[in-house]
Amino acid sequence: MLVDFSQMAQYRSHTPDTLSYMESYLQTFHRTKEIFLEFSTWKATGTRADRQDRELRELMVNQRAKEVHNRTVANRRQQADQERVERSDR
Repeated sequence: MLVDFSQMAQYRSHTPDTLSYMESYLQTFHRTKEIFLEFSTWKATGTRADRQDRELRELMVNQRAKEVHNRTVANRRQQADQERVERSDR
């Protein structure tokens, strides 16, 4: 329906019949567009995952700041790698 409308809209010229078809395709799309709403949840899920990841990173940074004074550079690098794996798992 929307693809048909789009393809027909690319015609160089239109007749009353092609305009009628296009109007019909567009009306059908608007009548049935709610079906696409169930597939838009990925955006909300991604936003929520980003927020949770940001909160987890902040928590880890705060914890690391408390422990950082007694660690070597190698230990800090290893801790950062472990935190990345943990964030990925969550």
